[in-house]
Amino acid sequence: MKSAVIVFPGSNCDRDLAVALEKTSGTAPIMVWHRDTELPQGLDLVCLPGGFSYGDYLRSGAMAARSPVLRAVAEAADKGVAVLGICNGFQILTEAGLLPGALMRNAGLHYICREVPLKVENGASAFTSRYQAGEEIVIPVAHHDGNFQADADTLDRLEGEGRVAFRYSDQCNGSARDIAGILNDKGNVLGMMPHPERMSEDAHGRTDGRRLFEGILEALG
Repeated sequence: MKSAVIVFPGSNCDRDLAVALEKTSGTAPIMVWHRDTELPQGLDLVCLPGGFSYGDYLRSGAMAARSPVLRAVAEAADKGVAVLGICNGFQILTEAGLLPGALMRNAGLHYICREVPLKVENGASAFTSRYQAGEEIVIPVAHHDGNFQADADTLDRLEGEGRVAFRYSDQCNGSARDIAGILNDKGNVLGMMPHPERMSEDAHGRTDGRRLFEGILEALG
């Protein structure tokens, strides 16, 4: 599997994500700087990592969504290349219009950093095929603006089309319908607030996140 991790000024989970990808696939991802205008040829997967791109100025992900490389990411997604956005990466994908909705300030107005239980809603996508629909897993979150919101029609469409990938099992941050991760209409773009790369090794205490990367490898490798 040939993958790339986009690096923005303020990214701080890019290396963690790269390590998880390399340990799963045996091949190190290509690190791509946000000012690049093209992606490497032949990519199977493009990842947007967590962090605080541009210091979260204006809105989380808003400035990064205007980076030159995002045009290439959008073109790749349109051609069917898999795109994974985690935490700040999810925020960037919504700001860039690759996913619907917006990530707002947490309902409690506090930064949340803890392990959270998630319910797997869709076990049929390339990203979630190693999970069973209805299964509960545990993956950490670390965000201040993870409160997913969208209008009622959009939420109904996401639900009706099976595009809700993960849902919080508890009241985490005020997200509409407890949504923690969503897919685009083609199923090749996933945005999620929890960090699977932080729960992908035995040393992390749990390995629930590893199966996400294994599923991607199995589907795309």
